[in-house]
Amino acid sequence: MRLVSAVEHTMERWSDSLWAFLLPPRRKECEVVAILFRQCDDNALILNRERTLVPNDFVIEFPPPIHSRLTEGNSNLDRQLSVQVRRHAAEAGYSFAGPVTVHLTSSGSSAVRRFRIHSRIVPSDLRHRNR
Repeated sequence: MRLVSAVEHTMERWSDSLWAFLLPPRRKECEVVAILFRQCDDNALILNRERTLVPNDFVIEFPPPIHSRLTEGNSNLDRQLSVQVRRHAAEAGYSFAGPVTVHLTSSGSSAVRRFRIHSRIVPSDLRHRNR
C-alpha cells in the first residue's frame, strides 16, 4: 500500500510540474480593474435574451497625490482601462449604449483614501450613430 501511495504522490508532483510548465500563470487583475468588471456585472440590465446592457461611463476618483502620480507618468491609462472593460464585456456577452470611457479625476474631499469608482449608462448621441 505504501508503494502505491508513494508512486501516486510522485505522479501528482510530476503532473503538477508539467501543467505549471505548459500553462502560463494567470495574471491577477489589479483591484481597480476588478472593480470596473464588478461594476459591469452588478449593474447589468437584461433587455432581452440577446442583449445585456452595462455601464459605459466610469469615473475613478483618486486622492490628489495618487492622481498626479498616475496621470504624469502614463497619459493613456484611461484608454487602457477602457480596453479592459470592453474585453470583459465581450467575454461576458455584454453590450454598451455608447462608447466606453474611463475618466481619472482628483477627489476634492479627504473622504477618498485610495479610490472611488462611479459608473453609469450614457447613450451615444445621434451624431455618432449616423456615422
